[in-house]
Amino acid sequence: MMASRQGFVAARSGRTLWLSVPNQVLGVLCLMYLALYVDRVNIATLAPKISTDLHLSNTRFGLAVSAFAYPYALIQLFGGWISDRLGARRMLLISGAIVVIATIATGFVGGLASLVAVRIALGFGEGFAFPTATRAMATWMAQSRWGFAQGVTHSAARIANAITPPLVVAILAYTSWRGAFVVLGLFSLVWVLLWLWVGRDDPRQHPGMTPADLAALPPATVDAGADRLPIPWWRLAKRIAPVTAVDFCYGWTLWVFLTWLPSFFLKSFHLDLAHSAFFSSGVLLGGVAGDAVGGILSDRILKSTGSPQAARRNLIIVGMLGAFVFLVPVVLTHDLKTVAICLSLACFFSELVVAPIWAVPMDIAPRYAGTASGMMNFGFGIAGILSPLVFGALLDLTGSWAAPFCGSIALLLVGSGLSFFMRPDRPFEPDGRIA
Repeated sequence: MMASRQGFVAARSGRTLWLSVPNQVLGVLCLMYLALYVDRVNIATLAPKISTDLHLSNTRFGLAVSAFAYPYALIQLFGGWISDRLGARRMLLISGAIVVIATIATGFVGGLASLVAVRIALGFGEGFAFPTATRAMATWMAQSRWGFAQGVTHSAARIANAITPPLVVAILAYTSWRGAFVVLGLFSLVWVLLWLWVGRDDPRQHPGMTPADLAALPPATVDAGADRLPIPWWRLAKRIAPVTAVDFCYGWTLWVFLTWLPSFFLKSFHLDLAHSAFFSSGVLLGGVAGDAVGGILSDRILKSTGSPQAARRNLIIVGMLGAFVFLVPVVLTHDLKTVAICLSLACFFSELVVAPIWAVPMDIAPRYAGTASGMMNFGFGIAGILSPLVFGALLDLTGSWAAPFCGSIALLLVGSGLSFFMRPDRPFEPDGRIA
């Protein structure tokens, strides 16, 4: 039986690279990112039916949806630490189980209180997942592939944003909105079971790993499971603080895209819902390309220069400044095609940021990758709370889409400036020294 298992997870000699165990782990993580974002945004497509059946006003429904972001942001501060202590395998199984249960339970809610409760539960589950996934990547991927790994997993997340509306509509052809949540919850169960099969805290424990696979992994991360050093919270937080601030500036713009694009096309250009969804999906597909290109470029720059500054920081600056350049025409013109193209390019450049910025905590503190990436993603979580509220308030206050977009433009400039303080070229040491 062990022989058959080994033959399944990895062929011995002569196997193709894509069948290697590290790539199987990466494939499961891609599926995880896709499934979690489907579970995160599916409620937006089902909003009219849910609101009607549960007799919810727009304000009450918005309150329920936003309940996701509060535990999600809070958990970033300690979720990565827990994954570093308990291990990525166990934490992703726990996180996945919470997400599956919360998603299925959404199909059985009876009112506002229960809807808020399941959204909070979903925020808890997803809050643990992404720092833990970064812990897994730092353990299973060679450092030369960290950027690619972050890029391809986040590309899967952006694909989820684009495919969720038509996917949900297709499911609704066969069941109710309640049944749709059950189906989507069972879909998430697939990646959980696959992770149970392939995931390990220590790659050396996997029977399909070869000496060549192990030799490619960073020694600090391979040995991390056997060396549970206490985490120097304050010193690590100070090192990651600039990365957190940059991630907040990036996250602000992404939440604008995820929250307001359909309404922007619908109300500003007086399109119907179908055409608004079409243009919104087109913009988000630009982000899919940006995630993939950012990961590939970051790794290639690191390989050719050996400089994390060039591979991470410089690419982040290019992404933020590129997004800034292409958001400016959005507030200066009202031509639909021009705006759609510029928004797509702005989304592409803003998503160039994702792979390198998620690689920065891995560069700075590979032994504490879960904790460090959680600290960083706290900035994204706070942006998820503030960005939709501030954008909407400015929109109501001014009656113009220009003012809230200007806020995103300003923060992109701030983020590009703060990038100079990240210093991924200076590894963090447990005793506080900087290499």
